[in-house]
Amino acid sequence: MTRFPPMGKLVRLTLAAAAVCSGAQASAQNRADDNAVTQAEDAFGFSVGRETIGIYGPGNARGFSPTAAGNVRIDGLYYDPVFGLQGSLVDSTSIKVGLSAQGYPFVAPSGIVDQTLRRPQSRLGASVIANADDYGSKGIEVDGSLPLTGRLGLFVGLNAGTTVFVNGTDNFSHAESIIGRWRPTDAIEVTPFWSMYNDYDDESGTLYVAAGSFNPSIDRPHHDEGPRWADNRFAGTNAGILTNVSFGENWVARLGAFRSSVRNRHAYTHLLTNEQLDGTAERILIADPPNHSHSLSGELRVTHSIAEGPRLHLIHLSARRRDARREFGGSDSVSFGIGRVGENVTAAKPAFEFGEQTHQHVEQMSYGVAYDGRWKGVGEISLGVSKANYRKLTDIPAVRQVKARSNPWLYNGTAAIVLSKSVNVYAGYARGLEESGIAPFTAANRNEPLETILTQQRDAGVRIGVSKDLNAVVGVFDLTRPYFGFDTVNAFKKIGSVRSRGAEFSISGKVTPKLNIVFGGVLLKPRVEADSDASGNIGSKPYGVPTHTINFNANWQTSFLQGLQLDLGVSHRGRQPATTDDLVYLPPRLNVNLGMHYGFRLAQHAATLRVQVTNLFDNHDVATFGPGIFGPKASRQLLGYLTVDL
Repeated sequence: MTRFPPMGKLVRLTLAAAAVCSGAQASAQNRADDNAVTQAEDAFGFSVGRETIGIYGPGNARGFSPTAAGNVRIDGLYYDPVFGLQGSLVDSTSIKVGLSAQGYPFVAPSGIVDQTLRRPQSRLGASVIANADDYGSKGIEVDGSLPLTGRLGLFVGLNAGTTVFVNGTDNFSHAESIIGRWRPTDAIEVTPFWSMYNDYDDESGTLYVAAGSFNPSIDRPHHDEGPRWADNRFAGTNAGILTNVSFGENWVARLGAFRSSVRNRHAYTHLLTNEQLDGTAERILIADPPNHSHSLSGELRVTHSIAEGPRLHLIHLSARRRDARREFGGSDSVSFGIGRVGENVTAAKPAFEFGEQTHQHVEQMSYGVAYDGRWKGVGEISLGVSKANYRKLTDIPAVRQVKARSNPWLYNGTAAIVLSKSVNVYAGYARGLEESGIAPFTAANRNEPLETILTQQRDAGVRIGVSKDLNAVVGVFDLTRPYFGFDTVNAFKKIGSVRSRGAEFSISGKVTPKLNIVFGGVLLKPRVEADSDASGNIGSKPYGVPTHTINFNANWQTSFLQGLQLDLGVSHRGRQPATTDDLVYLPPRLNVNLGMHYGFRLAQHAATLRVQVTNLFDNHDVATFGPGIFGPKASRQLLGYLTVDL
């Protein structure tokens, strides 16, 4: 399935009304307080509710994807997502790199996506969120806590809506979530959860592949030139349980067990390939048979703490496991002949004939021990070592069964030293076993999970307390991992290695009692070294990695109107290679967002109206969806939502 972000021209905003009941007790939810700028601890990546800021995200940290690498956590415990957690399950998400990962057991070279699960509150309460944008998207979300006894409670989340995308496609979706919280004793807490997301009538947007070394022409915004019958349909489910048990003297056992799955019922990819400078191209539609992928994963961690005056020692014993099964391949395709960009496809749906699918089974078990020592006023040191046992079995139709295995030692170490009350320095090293994502849409091995790889990282830096409420971090890093690209037969596979060296900074906190800022950036100098047996033209710079990313966000609590906060977001992305051969680049891009939060009382309940204009100057650009694969991106949009805490 192909997804594009919902961005479009500024027209007008319509907000759905949220019905509320007067006279209820104060809310136990506080969703109206969501504000990423005031809640972020640094500029490396943070999201809460519907707001996301920072230089990194789940799909990109220091030039790589921590999600594709398998570095996602739920409340700090290992989780292998086949389908991402539904938003109503997640309280906040932060990206852990450098000093922000200090003291985090078993850190990963490509960064960590740390998701904090919501918890049922001790009081009855709910929140209603109604959203809309100038594209025509609209939706409603309701969630709330239901305490059943003093030690047992439930959190329930429901949402539904229509999303309209920049490429003219739209969809209807709904999702349901439930989280329980049971504390049979003061020493035990059990948190089960479940969620399901269903997506309907999700048309396949068009992707564009140029015939030469140039950015192809793409269709005008808000126009879908693909066949109307090419609708994607899928459902994703996540379920799991978190358990915390305190026992003995200073012992804690934590267990996280999770199941993530996605079932694709209909999946299409619409391509304009071999596009010429005059906008003519061959129009191809690829259809995938129904498939189902799922993963069982989790971690058992036992931690012992030893307090010794100003020193604290933490010892962690960990066992992690995943058992993942994926289906891919068996696709069929049809050519609609030569067409031109922007022309509608009117052809009837053909009878697709699907082939056998490839089945892949991955098992991984890791055992590890980690130590974290903290000496107040002196510093902190963290060490970890683990043994991974990795097995992958691939059943390829009419070929053979392919087996792969690896049993590497993985280790990490970080140290931070307090130089003064306001200055800390740190350094670290990590070696990890990470995933590489899947082959892109246009590859001969499309959707195939790529091989698991060994990666390593070195980093160092300094944290400075600029003032009581304002902190700065400056760091450098050196990250090495295998590199993937197309070979001469259009298969996407390992073709070399990439060394990504760079510097990053973060300044975050309160400048004044009413002004918060989050200012960060990363400067990258990556280099590709091709394998001796690699074929094709391989550039010296990795696909999709910009020269720099700079983000600035500010939030000002106004003095002239109580409850009104104004916010500004400015970002600049450097030029980045758009193809494996480095012959096509995306130009630098400046983006400016303006918005406001207005907090008020609605029928005696806390409410916030959020309105934002994204891409204020309507800078048109293209986006990449794989090496040499392009689509529309980021025209101006007006969006808003109303949150009411009941």
